[in-house]
Amino acid sequence: MLPSFADAVFKRTYAITPDETWLQAAARVAKAVADDPAQETMFTALIRERVFIPGGRYLYSAGRPLMQVSNCFGFLAEDSREGWADLMRSALMCLSTGGGIGVNYSKVRPKGTPIARMGGSSSGPLALMQMVNEVGRHVMSGGSRRSALWAGLHWKHPDIDAFIALKDWNADVRAMKAKSFDYPAPLDMTNVSVIVDQEYLDGLSSGNVRIAELHQRICAAASRTGEPAFRNDVLITADDPGAVTGNPCQESVLHDNDVCNLGSIVLPRILNTSHLEFAVRAAVQFLYNGSLRSYYPTEKIAATATRNRRIGLGIMGLHEFMLTRGGKYEWSSELGKFLGVWKNVAEDESRKYAARKGGAVPVTTRAIAPTGTISIMAGTTSGIEPIYCVAYKRRYQQNGNHLFQYVVDPTAKRLLDRGFAAKDIEDAFSLSHDVPRRLTVQANVQRYTDQAISSTVNLPADFASSSFASTVADFLPRLKGVAFYPDGGRPNQPIVPVAIEEALGQEGVVYEENLERCLNGVCGL
Repeated sequence: MLPSFADAVFKRTYAITPDETWLQAAARVAKAVADDPAQETMFTALIRERVFIPGGRYLYSAGRPLMQVSNCFGFLAEDSREGWADLMRSALMCLSTGGGIGVNYSKVRPKGTPIARMGGSSSGPLALMQMVNEVGRHVMSGGSRRSALWAGLHWKHPDIDAFIALKDWNADVRAMKAKSFDYPAPLDMTNVSVIVDQEYLDGLSSGNVRIAELHQRICAAASRTGEPAFRNDVLITADDPGAVTGNPCQESVLHDNDVCNLGSIVLPRILNTSHLEFAVRAAVQFLYNGSLRSYYPTEKIAATATRNRRIGLGIMGLHEFMLTRGGKYEWSSELGKFLGVWKNVAEDESRKYAARKGGAVPVTTRAIAPTGTISIMAGTTSGIEPIYCVAYKRRYQQNGNHLFQYVVDPTAKRLLDRGFAAKDIEDAFSLSHDVPRRLTVQANVQRYTDQAISSTVNLPADFASSSFASTVADFLPRLKGVAFYPDGGRPNQPIVPVAIEEALGQEGVVYEENLERCLNGVCGL
């Protein structure tokens, strides 16, 4: 049985029938992926006990007539009419089957470039980004959630200044967005990143004026709106030379027409390193089998999946792991020991299992996703993120309604029950004043992945720091990617911190957004 809030999230997001339980879902997913009864029993137990939880596409899609279990797809936009048309078709096909998409637009010629054969001029990459964004707006991903998209642009592209300013919406747009989730705004469905290379990193260290000024503008925009993020192709291509794009949250690095295939070990439920080895080997087998059984929306994607057999086995609950050992949000040798087992065993099992199945060895095996939703069902902290806040209002959409609930973070709740004071529990807001500590953890964990980490470093509201850009410059060579978010940087922020006293006693009560109207039970307000 899941706790009430986790069960509500599961039923709203993943359940195949209104009355399906977590135990039934574990059996359903395992049966759809396993080769034989013994493997099915093993997979069922790991999911049921929440030691391993596959990505959301597995939970939603496994066992349905159309079993599409890839979380996301990646593309390199081509600079031609045929390339644009192909991208639009691919976006529609992928989003409609439940996968998010990430697109690298760096090859698209700048806005205003003359078109020799037909006359006229190019609309530029930002126009194509907006076209894909609108596909995402009108295609509910797999019928179950809003579409997830990513757009990347190389720092040397002539349209980079306009790209950096994409999310600097004017006051009127922000006001309308605050009133309605659905009000259209430029690239509001899309996460955006600036792609950097060795020249950019060398320019930061040498004091190149052009690069230093550009870096300042990127960091200033990120500190206002949360975007753009950074993608470091130096580290990415060192591990995977063919990786030209990535998924919407950028933990999965992808080739053109590639797929990500995700699941996560729940670290706080791991008893010891032997238990971790068992769980990792089973999870690798699960994800490999899933790649064999999944529906792929296009022939190009199917061919890439067959060639790469990419898996992204992650770990969630790192902050709970730290907290339960009496520590702060910081690196430790014990954490490194567990991550070393995760790394070595995942690589070993991927080779052995591929040989057993007679297929390609996965080009990559490890990526740490944000696990925002599945960590709720796991009852732990998401990815490598610290507890966001001890108590919060969580906003979401369901059947066209804009709703919210009060939530006390489950990890924080366990600590409170053990006698911790709320003020003594570190969270993303207290850590928002210590960016170097957040980035130090991410950089250390990054050494154990062969893909990347989705991590958003929180910043205080109205953040302003003269050292922020230099701090980012110092850490960027050690990170495959990094994103930031200032509190209140977006209208209709989905999670809003509240006092613990406000949330207690109201958990499980559903309110309609803007109306403060109770939709189930007695509100007491």
